[in-house]
Amino acid sequence: MAAGAAARRDQGGEKRILCVGLVCLDIISVVEAYPAEDSDTRCVSQRWQRGGNASNSCTVLSLLGAPCAFMGSLAAGHAADFITADFRRRGVDVTHVAWQPRGDVPCACCVVSTANGSRTIVLYDTNLPDVTARDFERVDLSQYKWIHWEVFISKDLAQHFGYRSAPEALRGLHSRVQPGATLICAWAEEGADALGPGGELVHSDAFPPETLVDTLGAGDTFNAAVIFALSAGRSLQDALTFGCRIAGRKCGIQGYDGIV
Repeated sequence: MAAGAAARRDQGGEKRILCVGLVCLDIISVVEAYPAEDSDTRCVSQRWQRGGNASNSCTVLSLLGAPCAFMGSLAAGHAADFITADFRRRGVDVTHVAWQPRGDVPCACCVVSTANGSRTIVLYDTNLPDVTARDFERVDLSQYKWIHWEVFISKDLAQHFGYRSAPEALRGLHSRVQPGATLICAWAEEGADALGPGGELVHSDAFPPETLVDTLGAGDTFNAAVIFALSAGRSLQDALTFGCRIAGRKCGIQGYDGIV
């Protein structure tokens, strides 16, 4: 969706979605196949892209037509200029960016293989201070219908705790959350599962594209699509299936344009 369209919807009084978390500069090299160690190779293409989990989710929410805002830390410089300009191009509100007087904007070098769509990320996680409680206190919460704080369980996190499937992770981690919470875990080509407030387990199969092109940001795309659906009042099952469909579309294209 164009920035102007998102702005018009926002001015109409619709409550927005706020994503809190990381934004970074992604330097993406697309290669025919992942290079061997200590080799020289040419890339098919290279681009700068605004990245980071919360940042990517904002991009997808905007493309889906949801007025949204980003909250996270930035430090002045060329990278921040590129990032804020791209946020605005997508119609994402950056009012709540916490501008830091010191530190550098995180940068990720990403290698995307066209052979299998894999993405390999090396993140330079800098000394940039995080958003503080005082920063958050300045936010008018009445503007928002949903605030995203990384509630979703990633496959990597689940495996770190020793779980071998999404249902196993959901059941194992259920005792760690407050009663009435919903847990959601995507598991790549196996789709995604969710554990509802009443303990009911729901599942959606994956919807892989004909050809895997670019899986960078697929998880953030899934999260955003699920949030979009749940915030619109759709059922947990519908939201899970919608998230898997949109994530599948994303894996079939470079970047995000074309997922809707």
